Amino acid sequence: MRAEKKYLIEEVAVHLKKSDYVILANYDKMTVADVAELRRRLEPHHAEFHVVKNSSLRVAGQAMGLPEFERALVGPTAVIVGGKNSPGVAKVLRDFVREKQKIVVKAGVLSQKLITPQDVEKLADMPSLDTLRAQLLGLLQQPACLFVRVVNAVPQGLVNVLQAKVRAAEGK
Repeated sequence: MRAEKKYLIEEVAVHLKKSDYVILANYDKMTVADVAELRRRLEPHHAEFHVVKNSSLRVAGQAMGLPEFERALVGPTAVIVGGKNSPGVAKVLRDFVREKQKIVVKAGVLSQKLITPQDVEKLADMPSLDTLRAQLLGLLQQPACLFVRVVNAVPQGLVNVLQAKVRAAEGK
């Protein structure tokens, strides 16, 4: 294998190792300005957009043990990788697709499983990682709050009875 090809394959492998998800997209209708805008939108999620050669992606994916995505490697291919918030990245990509209609999601890999463009759309509908954490924290705190209310109810009831007794004694 030529040194140049080996370098390209290693570079693609480095990109694929950045996260537990990879989204493959066809970018052939995108302009340089569109690519720059998409990269800017992905940046807050620590995600990256890279144009790759299909052959390099195929070899790097096989070397990493990724599922077979051969059917998606038709035409120009870009990969979106990086960060830990795959729903947030999918949401950015979905919104960009709806606005510009210049990029097409081909497939994806999430936790070593091949996903379809429809699955990427469903992933975009999921709440963000921060929202899921907040919801989980709320669920964990709810039983503690209810327990405190129950434990507090007995002394509060006693206080209410004593206050009623004091009011009744003052009223006589």
